[in-house]
Amino acid sequence: MDTNNELRLRLRFYKDVPENSDSLLQKFENYQKSNCDDFSVKTGGTHIWLHIKDSKKSYYSPHLHLELESKNENETHIRGLFGPDPTLWTFFMFLHFIIAGILLIFSGIAYSDYVLKNSITFDLIVMVLMVFAWFLLYIIAKQIRKNGHDQMNELEALFLKIIAS
Repeated sequence: MDTNNELRLRLRFYKDVPENSDSLLQKFENYQKSNCDDFSVKTGGTHIWLHIKDSKKSYYSPHLHLELESKNENETHIRGLFGPDPTLWTFFMFLHFIIAGILLIFSGIAYSDYVLKNSITFDLIVMVLMVFAWFLLYIIAKQIRKNGHDQMNELEALFLKIIAS
């Protein structure tokens, strides 16, 4: 799981730990009670969320979601997934749907104008601008992921520290 020199496209990992899932969950709950200044831990069933607290949190700060799956009584399979802040993710999805909606609407209008032998210049300009906006959103998202890369490494180091304790 060396993330120091690469920017992963799929921000997920899997790890097998030779410990019971209940004891691993207890380690995370013990860390949660220790009141760390930089990170917060939330647990629910076999799911664990690691967040960066407000003192170090920025709009690009990731979180880490862990799912514990018991392989047998002495081994646990951990599925980890890094994700963006839910508010930022919702905002980006909203922008994607708006851009897609405008593109579809103006595609229909352009087709109607073409059939009616009207000018389609404005419709094509809007459609090209929407495609450009989509690429711009992609570039912005890649930059946000790059900005949060160091904090992703911090969350991963915290995860490894907790399961090693």
